[in-house]
Amino acid sequence: MGEKKLTKIELFEELAKPDENGVSRWVGVDEFTGRYKFLRFGNGADWARGDKAFGRKYIIEKDKTRTPGNRIDAIRTNGFAVDNSYSSYIDPQIKKRIKGMRCVILGTSNPECDHKNGMKNEDRVMQNQEQKLSDFQPLSKAANDAKRQFCKECRRTGVRYDAKQLGYPISYYEGAAYHNNEENACIGCFWYDPIEFRKHLQEKK
Repeated sequence: MGEKKLTKIELFEELAKPDENGVSRWVGVDEFTGRYKFLRFGNGADWARGDKAFGRKYIIEKDKTRTPGNRIDAIRTNGFAVDNSYSSYIDPQIKKRIKGMRCVILGTSNPECDHKNGMKNEDRVMQNQEQKLSDFQPLSKAANDAKRQFCKECRRTGVRYDAKQLGYPISYYEGAAYHNNEENACIGCFWYDPIEFRKHLQEKK
């Protein structure tokens, strides 16, 4: 019997060697030769897209900074996917700018780069297509951990976070209490954009 033919995911795992936490080394696309030539990217990074099987298994990060242009130069896995549907990739240039800001809640430095949309169901953002700085915000680890907890509960129950729990006079500046996981369901929530939320407090006076 011949050697078992590996899937592209299995080939990448053999090459990148993710650890027990699903974290691999950076693998340059120039390594996709010989046995690994089938990993070469076609249109739109085909097999490594966040909405494919690879993205449902791993959190995917892609580096486009090594050469001019917008092509993917290297790829790695940075843990196992949480929602099993999209990649948590953030454009490195956006991440760099965000990390140079201060947390929008606590005002502390060295923040994490947070996806504003806690549903993580925006195709354009989560499939790494034309990400914008405004899709993200700086949050301290403490604030981001709290947001993850509330977002998880929101997704599970279908009930949005009520900012009155934090002492604010309004619950949300847009939308109602219940949602059906719509792509824009987060808009109006305090955690989606605390700065924008505070601006709308003036409208309620």
